Amino acid sequence: MGRIRRTMWLAALAAGVGLGTAAHAAGPDCGKALKLSIAYPANVRITGAEWVPPAAAGTVRIGRGRPPLDAALPGYCRVRGTINERRGAGGRSFGIGFAIALPQDWNGRLLFQGGGGLNGVLNPPLGAQAAGDRPALARGFAVASTDGGHQSTQGFDFTFSADQGAALDFAQTSMPLTTLVAKRVVAAHYGRPAHHSYIVGCSTGGREAMLAAERFPDLFDGVVAGAPAMRTGFSNITTSYITATLNRVAPKDPAGRPAALFTPADRALIVRAMLEDCDELDGLKDGVIARYGACRFRPARIACKASKTAACLTPAQVGALDAAFLPPRDAAGAVIYPAFPWDTGVASDGPGIPGILVNGVATPLGPASTATHVDLDARVQAARADAMQALTDVNVWTSLNTFLDRGGRIIWYHGTSDPWFSPLDTQDYFERAGKENGARWADAARLYMVPGMGHCAGGANTFDGFDLLTPVVEWVEHGRAPTEVPAHRRSPTPADRPLCPWPSYPRYRGSGDAARAESFACRS
Repeated sequence: MGRIRRTMWLAALAAGVGLGTAAHAAGPDCGKALKLSIAYPANVRITGAEWVPPAAAGTVRIGRGRPPLDAALPGYCRVRGTINERRGAGGRSFGIGFAIALPQDWNGRLLFQGGGGLNGVLNPPLGAQAAGDRPALARGFAVASTDGGHQSTQGFDFTFSADQGAALDFAQTSMPLTTLVAKRVVAAHYGRPAHHSYIVGCSTGGREAMLAAERFPDLFDGVVAGAPAMRTGFSNITTSYITATLNRVAPKDPAGRPAALFTPADRALIVRAMLEDCDELDGLKDGVIARYGACRFRPARIACKASKTAACLTPAQVGALDAAFLPPRDAAGAVIYPAFPWDTGVASDGPGIPGILVNGVATPLGPASTATHVDLDARVQAARADAMQALTDVNVWTSLNTFLDRGGRIIWYHGTSDPWFSPLDTQDYFERAGKENGARWADAARLYMVPGMGHCAGGANTFDGFDLLTPVVEWVEHGRAPTEVPAHRRSPTPADRPLCPWPSYPRYRGSGDAARAESFACRS
């Protein structure tokens, strides 16, 4: 779709052609929202609108295994609907399901909440990702979410892709259509449009955020993209390659299948040795590798000189470990996907997604694999020929001049212990986009690496509680570029530390309470 056609398409929907009677007053009576109708270019049906009463702090959870929200939620109208509802492949019903939260005390802003996995689930529109302890809804944002164009009882059901429309909705259509419908609903409900719009997401939501900046540059003013699932075909090759590398030398169970190569004691040894080499590079020995780029851990130094003991690894284990942390290459020697950095979470089995050394799975979420070999060239060829990979790949397009020309601002974040998508891939995109967009990149983009954090959240001894929504709003609306971002951890003991814009890192000042953020300074 050319830029002129795309602009006309977006403008037509934003104008709300065919909009019926609207609800104007926020409050317990949300029934008027049911009369909203948008007929073109997407058929939109409002299926429900109900008042959700305020919720006290500590009574709402945003996902399994996550602590309850510390912030109270305001009362709000929750509008639900479907875009382009139809019967598709195999007689299955399809349509882009959406939900929009319209708070009673609106702050004039709209936030699109990114999805996760393969979508298929309509998550409550709260805007909690990368928002610290205070979700966007609690701050007065109107918040929109979508199921991505299909419905599923699990997050990784790929059967929807048999339908062309559903595949396109997941890959690129559901986010902009839902956003434009939400903009129209918000304007009708409050009697005025949102003065600024934002998108925040991680994993699939991070990909959707990058998609917005790259392919729909007029849609949002501020973007926060976490651990983007921008090259899943290639990241899956790498995690499969790592598993096969470990399986080749792993002990075998009675059925001849590979068992775990590293025992819990082995993994603890690896982490201890890694910390001995890399922990104090940030000026403090505290179990956190904040300067991951300078970490040069060499497993050979803990190799057994004789028989295996608890204090060493066998030569086979060392060789597999070395190979697993080198980037896989094709037959021509080209890197297929970046390596994963040495970090404490690589050997962790909780909380969150297991680290890449807790082997026995082909990807961090399964299925279990006993493979001892991966045909890298065949897998690369298949990934390059895969239509869904081509549609969802947001790694290639780096020219963001339209987004930047209108004052757009974008923040990335990524955990350095992410076992699914290498943080070095996100770093590589950030660097390439910087070269493409020139000097103004420094005035428009930031990247924050989170030591010890796994995929989007979780990890041992990691500071994964942080708010990037406030900095992007301050940047967009007041021109205050973010620098240090406060981050918090709950375990093993509560503590605070700054996240630093890459390539700087938080260095201990040499004195002061190590549990307090002011004892650290961002150093390059």
